[in-house]
Amino acid sequence: MTITRFAPSPTGYIHVGNLRTALFNYMIARKSGGEFILRLDDTDPVRSKQEYIDGIMEDLEWLGLTWDRVEKQSDRLERYEEAAQNLRDMDRFYECFETPVELDLKRKKQLNMGKPPVYDRAALALSDAEKAELRKTRDGHWRFKLNLEPIEWTDGILGNRSIDGSAVSDPVLIKADGQFLYTLASVCDDIDYGITNVVRGADHVTNTATQIQIIQALGGKVPDFAHHSLLTGPQGEALSKRLGTLALRDLRAQGIEPMAVLSHMARLGSSEPIELCSSLDELIAGFDIAKFGAAPTKFDVADLGPLTSRYVANLSVDDMAAQLTDMGVPSVMQPDFWDVARENIATRAEVAKWWELCAQGATPLIADEDKEFIATAKTLLPEQPWAADTWKAWTGAVKDATGRKGKGLFMPLRKAMTGMEHGPDMSKLMPLLQKVNF
Repeated sequence: MTITRFAPSPTGYIHVGNLRTALFNYMIARKSGGEFILRLDDTDPVRSKQEYIDGIMEDLEWLGLTWDRVEKQSDRLERYEEAAQNLRDMDRFYECFETPVELDLKRKKQLNMGKPPVYDRAALALSDAEKAELRKTRDGHWRFKLNLEPIEWTDGILGNRSIDGSAVSDPVLIKADGQFLYTLASVCDDIDYGITNVVRGADHVTNTATQIQIIQALGGKVPDFAHHSLLTGPQGEALSKRLGTLALRDLRAQGIEPMAVLSHMARLGSSEPIELCSSLDELIAGFDIAKFGAAPTKFDVADLGPLTSRYVANLSVDDMAAQLTDMGVPSVMQPDFWDVARENIATRAEVAKWWELCAQGATPLIADEDKEFIATAKTLLPEQPWAADTWKAWTGAVKDATGRKGKGLFMPLRKAMTGMEHGPDMSKLMPLLQKVNF
């Protein structure tokens, strides 16, 4: 059975970059009838917070990305220690004592000499006595000892990959303060949960190489890896706060629709055109990880607006019934009201302003040169209730009385009734107006 996972750290809220990883893993699992696990990488006790866990779940639920079970790394520290001891017993795990400053100096020296900044394994030469002496003044951290050989795998997006183990530093798996780092914890989880497919960002390629060796050392089965491209801004720049908020919770607050986000992310960076889908099932049916490329992918949050407005325009009155009822729109009026409003809003929330217009009227916009014209028009306004043919009959009568025609006839009347220069077909809107204020 296909088993995937989305593994956010609850140290912040989900943003659009995280979403691609979650969505790809979700669609792979659901397309095969498999299992999708939400794994919370909460081994950092200082930065991990319950509010972020709640926020992550709220965002996924908003999108409809339901999980089959939740796992928390903070519940599995004994398992990680067991794995660490197994690596010690097989001589693949060793203690190091360099400080961050000392490591930085080593890296700079290697770069100045034209060498790759790879950890020199100096700690392997320490005697037991030297280690005991160092422990008196500093805590040690633990590194996994890589086999210095090519690490190869077939990537679901990048194709055949090979990374020379000798060109990569032995990864730190346990910090000096005893905290288990992502690499060891993730490997243990993937082995124990039977993860079959891992999709994540291209910035994890080197991590994958080291994790493959750790998985093999611990006797696990290496999952199928795929590394999607990283997102950039619309001009190819790095994503940053300067581009505006990219957190899903903030997009939700702006009225962006879940299917607009999902439709965009399900195709962005692939060879397929972005198309608005009506459901997750439709997205899943058309998903193929092999159609995605490795090049950095430009993302423009402004693209979500048109997709949202198209999605909202396609909603039926039944889809909107609860919201319209809460706003006070009588059920008998809802079909005609929604037919008028749907093409004139960018988000669901904007429908409220159209009901306010219908129920309470608008502040008239009347130019000085139109005051006499509007006064005449008002005397010709039929009594309510108005019907679909009222606008045509009224404007015809006003035309005959004033001699005005075309824009000079219709625009001042629209502005007086709605307070706007643009809007829905007045023959459809006028029967909905409960009140006019001119």
